Amino acid sequence: MPSIMLFEPEIPPNTGNLIRLCANTGSSLHLVEPLGFSLQERAVRRAGLDYHELACVHRHPDLDAARRALPGRRLLAFSTRGSQRYDQIRYREDDVLLFGPETRGLPDELLDSLPAEQRLYLPMAPGSRSLNLANAAAVAFFEAWRQLGFPGSGEKP
Repeated sequence: MPSIMLFEPEIPPNTGNLIRLCANTGSSLHLVEPLGFSLQERAVRRAGLDYHELACVHRHPDLDAARRALPGRRLLAFSTRGSQRYDQIRYREDDVLLFGPETRGLPDELLDSLPAEQRLYLPMAPGSRSLNLANAAAVAFFEAWRQLGFPGSGEKP
C-alpha cells in the first residue's frame, strides 16, 4: 500500500484530514519533523475526528531518518515544480507520496535530488499557485490506489 509523507507540515487541520484518509484507506502517514504544531492540538484532533487511534502515523526527526525507516521504497515528490503529471506514471505498492510544507513546498535541493520521473505535479488552471495540501495528497493517493486495484478496500477487482 502506498504511504503518504508530509515534510515539515505546518497547518494542523491538513494533517488531521490526512490521518482520517489514512485510517479509511489502510495507508500509513509519515510526518517529518519539525511539525508546525502538536499532534494533540484541537484542530488536528477535530479534523481527524475519532480516527487517530485507527491510523498508522509515524514521526521522524528528519528526512534522512524517514528514508532509513522506509528502505528501498520509491519517493514520489509532489510539487508545482514537478516535471511529470501525477497520472502518467505507474504507481507501485511500496511508493511513498511526499508533500512539502503548506507555505513553501518542498525545498529545491530535495526535489533536485530525485530523478525527474519522481517529481510529480497535479494540473491546475493557469495562474493558480497551489492546491490545499490535504486535497492534493488525497487526489494523488487515490490515483495510486486506483491503479493498484484498491487493495484492502473490500472492492471486487
